[in-house]
Amino acid sequence: MPAYGALEVGAATSTALLPARAIRRLAVALAAAALVIFWVGRCTDVDLALADAMFDAGGGVFPWRHAWLADTFSHVILKWMLMLLALGFIGRALADLIAPRAGMGARVRLRLRIVALSALLVPLAISVLKQLSTSHCPWDLLRYGGDQPYVRLFEALPAGAVAGQCLPAGHASSALWLLSLAVYWLPARPRMARAAAVLALAFGAAVGYLQQLRGAHFMTHTLWSVWIACAIVLFLVAVLRARPSRRKAPSNPLSEPVNVATADQ
Repeated sequence: MPAYGALEVGAATSTALLPARAIRRLAVALAAAALVIFWVGRCTDVDLALADAMFDAGGGVFPWRHAWLADTFSHVILKWMLMLLALGFIGRALADLIAPRAGMGARVRLRLRIVALSALLVPLAISVLKQLSTSHCPWDLLRYGGDQPYVRLFEALPAGAVAGQCLPAGHASSALWLLSLAVYWLPARPRMARAAAVLALAFGAAVGYLQQLRGAHFMTHTLWSVWIACAIVLFLVAVLRARPSRRKAPSNPLSEPVNVATADQ
């Protein structure tokens, strides 16, 4: 009786939340968005036009600068609420890292870690970049009653000017990490994930807009914060993809190798 080699049938499984091609498409879209934001800030006066519209030239102030909604609620109360929410995700992820919870699936753990890292890295990265920037907040500019010149992104500071440390928008980062919550609908419900991402970005942009009303930031400052948040979350989704594993199919007696000598006995 002829001997047949056993066929091992395996199915590749993975906890990846997005396929590689989707990650590549999003990365290309982010690169294009960066060019657009850079062009708007460097080659147009949209920032100044919007800030002019929010500035009361007669009174020499931004009327919303000390408004309760923008100053007290958004900049203090809402910020602390979002920080506590972020700390909740970070604390839960750390607890699971120290003492992994039994029964927590690989995808559940992956989502938790992406959200926790986003809650940490988005505000941190934006804060560090702010410290390195020369751009000023609108209310610091001569144009709006301050004492500093207007400098575009990557332009050299004039003699006597000091670094503004105002780009990207820091306050918006307290909300923009919420974008990472979209991973809770991946990979099974991509439309819901997309809707959650859009809603989170709109919320973060609205928080940033309230600071623009106060004269604390230009529009492109907020747009760069949105871009950085998207880049960080996409990076985490791409890097924290679990390695595929091989799973053996149930053994089939017909596929087992047959020892001819034994079979003849």
